Order: sequence, then C-alpha cells, then structure tokens
Amino acid sequence: MLVLFETAVGYAIFKVKKKLEKKLAEPESLYKEFKNADKAKKVLKLEHFEKFKDVQDAVSFTTKTRNSKISKLLKISLEQLIPEGSQEQLIVGDAKLGRHIEKKTKISCVHNSATQELMRCIRINIGSLLELGQEDLTRMALGLSHGLSRYEIKFNPQKIDTMVIQAMHGLDEMDKEINNYVMRCKEWYGWHFPELAKIIPDGTNYLKVVVAMGFRENAAKTDFSSFLSEEEEQKVKTMAEISMGTEIMEDDVHNMQTMCQEVLHMQECREHLQEYLKNRMITVAPNVTALVGEIVGARLISHAGSLVNLAKQASSTIQIFGAEKALFRALKARHDTPKYGFIYHASFVGQSSTANRGKASRMLAAKTALAARVDALGDEDDGIDIGTEQRAKLEKNLRWMEIRDGFRVHGRRKARVDKYTSKSEVYQHKSSGDSSLPSTSSASTCQHQPRSSNHGQLSSTCQHQPRSSNHGQLSSTCQHQPRSSNHGQLSASCRKITWCGI
Repeated sequence: MLVLFETAVGYAIFKVKKKLEKKLAEPESLYKEFKNADKAKKVLKLEHFEKFKDVQDAVSFTTKTRNSKISKLLKISLEQLIPEGSQEQLIVGDAKLGRHIEKKTKISCVHNSATQELMRCIRINIGSLLELGQEDLTRMALGLSHGLSRYEIKFNPQKIDTMVIQAMHGLDEMDKEINNYVMRCKEWYGWHFPELAKIIPDGTNYLKVVVAMGFRENAAKTDFSSFLSEEEEQKVKTMAEISMGTEIMEDDVHNMQTMCQEVLHMQECREHLQEYLKNRMITVAPNVTALVGEIVGARLISHAGSLVNLAKQASSTIQIFGAEKALFRALKARHDTPKYGFIYHASFVGQSSTANRGKASRMLAAKTALAARVDALGDEDDGIDIGTEQRAKLEKNLRWMEIRDGFRVHGRRKARVDKYTSKSEVYQHKSSGDSSLPSTSSASTCQHQPRSSNHGQLSSTCQHQPRSSNHGQLSSTCQHQPRSSNHGQLSASCRKITWCGI
C-alpha cells in the first residue's frame, strides 16, 4: 500500500509497512506510531519524491491537484511505481482526486477517516521523512501560497490601482494648498512690496524672490539671474527703489521667508509625487496612459473607483466622466448634453479644432474603454500594446477630418476665397418711349365713358371711345380711335390708331 502526499516542494509517495497497515483499522491509535521522527520512519518509507522545478511549476501542479485533477508529472510517477494490473492500492487525501486517478490510471485509491488521520500524522513529521529542514519547508509553503493566491485572483502587486487613486487625490489636494499658500504669501508680502506681484505673476518665482531678497532695499545687491530674466530683474530693482509699500520689521520678513520656503518645499514634493504617479500609471495602465496621458488616466481610474470598474464602463460613460452635473442639468432642462468631461484635457482632444472636439472625444473614449479592458483583464505574458497603435490611428483619422473640413492639424485654417456675387440691375419700363408722336396737354380725368343706349358725341377729355351704333366723329384729344364701319379721318394729336367696329 502506497501513500500520496502533496507538499510545497513536490509529490511524495511513501510505502506503508505491514505494521502500519494493521493500525489503519484503529485510527485512534495511529498517533502513537508518529510521536517522533524515528517511529515515523519505522512505519513509513519514502518510495519516490518528485520535486518541482520552480514556483510556477508548483503553482500549476498544485492548482490542478486542488481542482481534483491529476497532473502529467504525477501520472508518469504513478505509472512507474504501480504497473498496470497491479493490486497495489494508493491512499489519497482527496476523494475527488482519488476518483480522477482511478479514471486516468486504473489504480485503486483509498480514502476514508483512517486515511485522513494518517495524513495528519505524516504532516507532523514531513520534514524528517523528506530529510528537509522545517524552515525550508515553511518558506517554500509561504511562497507557494502567495503565488497560488495571486494566480487565483489574478493579482499583481505591481498593479495596485489603489496607489494611483491615492496619489491622484494627494496631487489635487497639494495643488489647492499650494495655490492658497502662494496667494497668502503675495498678500502678506504685498504690504511691503505691492508692485512685485505685477512684475512677477508666476508664483514659484515670486516665492524665490522673497526668499532671496527679504527687504526690498536689498534688491539692488541681490542676484536674481538664476530664476528671472534680465528684463524682470531690472524691473524688480527699479520698482524696489520707488515702491509705495509700508515698512516692516525683521521678524516679519523672517516669518514671510519661512513660509515661502515651506511652500517651495511643497512644490518639490508635488513634482516628486507627479513623477511617482507617472511611473505607477505606466505600470498599472500602460495602454490608457499612452492614449490619454498619466494625469487624465489617473483621474478616470480615481473617478471610476478602480481600474476594473473603469474597464466595465461603456465608452459613452467614460466620455462624460467628470461632467455628471452638467449632464443631469441638461437632461432636466432638455438642452444639449455635454460632449466631454475629464477626457477634454487629453492632448489628443486639445489639438483638434473646436468643430471636431466632440468627434475627437468620442473616438478617444471608445479606444480608452478598450485599453482599460486590456490593462485590467489582459495577461502580462501576452504583451498586448494597443495604446500606441490606437493613438496613431486616432491621429491619422483626426488629420483626415481636419483636412476634409478645411483645417490643418495644427489649427491653422486655409485661406478662404470670397464667394462671387452678381449684382442684378432692375430695369423699369418707361411708357414715354412707346411712341414718338407728340402728345397734347389734354385733361384726361375720365378714363372710361359709361355705356348708354343714347350714344352722344365723344367727350373732349375721354381717353377711350365707347362703342356705338351711330358712330360719330373722333375727338381731337382722343388717344384711341374707335372701330367704325365708316372710317373717319385720324386726329393729328392721337397717339395710337384703334379701329372702331360694330
């Protein structure tokens, strides 16, 4: 009868002696046979020991054993020790593993309460039975347990996104604090030298000037060339001589300089923290960093809660991360929803034109969602790097859109040609050019002569000749000649000849 015992170092197969086989019927008395190492060696003999090559092999084989599956290494070892058709039995600690061994190798396996007690006794004396130190076994077991846990939960200590989230929060808080302290220093020192804030708007250089100069009277003999330009240095020295600031004491200047030094130290800490965040983002989410940068990527991870949560989000959600208030306000008022949130600060969106920023943010959000899934759920051994590749494709598409819309990549617009417009001239008809006959100064107040049964003579002021059965003579001032069977002579002043008929 053989015993299969799994350790962190390898597979151990012991031969059970006849004395111990008899004791298996009484599990309560097994402990007496394993009180010390010498007694254990009398009842058990190490038949075969298959050692693991490295931790990866140990994790792989142990994972299969825990899943009640037989590894290839164990199968070969058992087939060598127990030939086919042998009546030898194998004691195992897992019933499922025993059934799997029987299915694959046709070896009879035993598992009961007595075998469980035997496994406990072997575990107590495993160091002496394998002739290995207990410290070595403990260290190997600890390393295997860590590796096995990382394998099961896909955990990588280098990819702890919690550090990214905390670093991002710390960076934001330091920015606020530094800005507040810089404003306080400017207001405080402004009582002594109020013109300095207008000359040097940059907060860092302002603090350095205060630390180096102290009293404004020392400006003439202070060298500012290490952090100021020649023009700014000359202005500082000139305005220090004619400044309208109040006089202060030595203790006041000392406290101002101390505060400025502390703020400068905070700025150095912020720079170190930003560098740490950059390196950590390259390790945690290299593809997201390649697409949107370390700051925007860290903000997205921080806003989502973790890298895995970011990978679960849709691209449309990632696009408006940071603009939730504006989104809900727009939905409530039924206005246009925002096109971007944190992703607006990415360099890819910033280099696009105003008309194409919505499209650029949408494309970038889609690729960022894919990159986050690769970073969170991808395997490092695959070496998948889609960040740089997708960034090149996005820039190519953006360049094509800019050229198509009449824009260049750098934001310079092509010269537009003024549209050709034709001014149409309206010509009005002039009735004076219809005839060259002279007109008389007749008073033509009545345009039409009313019809009557008794047709009289034509009025001297009528423009049209009424029709009549008894056609009379034409008026000397009539413009139109009525039709008549008896055609009369035309008036010399008539402009148009109209024949009058019945």
